[in-house]
Amino acid sequence: MDRRSFLAAATAGLLPGTGPLTSAGASAGMSRALKGDPFTLGVASGDPSADGFVLWTRLALDPLGGDGRGGMPSRDVEVDWQVATDERFSSIVRSGTVTARAGAAHSVHVELDGLRPGTPYHYRFRAQGRVSPAGRTTTTPEGERPLAFAVAACAHYEHGFYTAYRRLAEEEPDLVVFLGDYLYEYGPSGYTALAGRVRSHTPGKCATLADYRLRHAQYKSDPDLQRAHATAPWLVAFDDHEVENNWAGPVSSTAAPAFDRRRADAFRAYYENMPLRRASLRGTALQVNRRVSWGTLARFHLLDTRQFRDDQACLDGVRAGCDERLDEGRTLLGAGQWRWLEDGLRGSAARWNLLGQQIMVAHRDYKAGPGREVNLDSWDGYAPERARLLGTLAASSNPVVLTGDAHMHHLADLKADTDDPDSPVVARELVASSIASDGDGYRDRTWIAESMAENPHISYIDQRRGYIMARLTRDDLSVAYRTLDYISRRGAPARTAHRVTIPSAEQSRA
Repeated sequence: MDRRSFLAAATAGLLPGTGPLTSAGASAGMSRALKGDPFTLGVASGDPSADGFVLWTRLALDPLGGDGRGGMPSRDVEVDWQVATDERFSSIVRSGTVTARAGAAHSVHVELDGLRPGTPYHYRFRAQGRVSPAGRTTTTPEGERPLAFAVAACAHYEHGFYTAYRRLAEEEPDLVVFLGDYLYEYGPSGYTALAGRVRSHTPGKCATLADYRLRHAQYKSDPDLQRAHATAPWLVAFDDHEVENNWAGPVSSTAAPAFDRRRADAFRAYYENMPLRRASLRGTALQVNRRVSWGTLARFHLLDTRQFRDDQACLDGVRAGCDERLDEGRTLLGAGQWRWLEDGLRGSAARWNLLGQQIMVAHRDYKAGPGREVNLDSWDGYAPERARLLGTLAASSNPVVLTGDAHMHHLADLKADTDDPDSPVVARELVASSIASDGDGYRDRTWIAESMAENPHISYIDQRRGYIMARLTRDDLSVAYRTLDYISRRGAPARTAHRVTIPSAEQSRA
């Protein structure tokens, strides 16, 4: 029996040592038992540290119940949890009971500490006699233990099946870095892929707390996504579609009424459905810029490129001749996040510094031939602040930028001066294609050749769906760009379309 079959059997209680969960507080509220399986949204973990991590689940008897409450009663429910060092849960190291509150959509966040560093753990939940699927997670190590991690983004539910999540899970990474557009706010067919709609969103465009809760539940109901969450801890950060396409700070891209309330509701639903720490809650705001270290080998700096930015220049879009984007006073990260980032990079003792963020840092000219057209929603729309970022990265140890949003794989050299092709490279940027957004991918070799000729600092582009798998050691970062030929039906294999090895600066000088 392989590990995955074993986990399924253990969760069902079919193996010795997998008896019922026990907890001193488990009997509270049991007289009104839930009618059905409350663990339809799976389990997840995130934000690991040397001695702990966050465990997550959300109870939902009917995930697509129209009020966004998942068919749950309007009362709190006690949930037991266990953490063990083995798949059989015969060696339980921690357990307890937590309340899934009706006011928080019956979501559960358990923050653990006091565990052993660099150790894999298994976890599960129970609510009123029902046992959840089991998940696997890990604490971060001490020292320079190698790290295998995945980078993913952009998973429009209507555009295709989540086979890429399944393939990612099969690779059993130590960590998954998800860089935005976990869900999309559009109503059915509000954003259509070339191949059309494979499946349908819940009714209406997301505008209320109930809408966002319902949409999260729809996405979380997917078994391939559940499998990816149960395989490893995730580091998550939102981009725009978790709220609204191309929103910027307090500004709605559609002039939506009461946008501050809508954004607060979207943030609340995001927290309820993600393995985030309670410290991320900041009233009606949500703090996702944070740092997670993998021993002394790597430090991940996750950014928020939405909540603190100025509105896009020149009415947004891909445009030529926009002088406003060159305004020195415009900000993408905001003053507070800038101080946090610069202090974190300056004070990092890690051998590698990995910047996880949402939008392309590399300059990207979309116009073939003379002239220049750039995406004003990306760092191209905030050019002076990008120059500041590149200077900050140049002064840090082995910087690598991890990016989502583009729906295409990219590999780019980030140069100190984006207008000087002979300028030194200060970092590499790895852009992950989408899990599902834009549907079945393709390879337009003519367009790719023209794009790379216009942007010689970009050495690889691929329009197929997929994700990035990377292995990091003290000496190098080995990167595999994984692609799937189709997602309009299930079962596509994942293949490595491109490989690159980035040596550490110390190794390069050796």
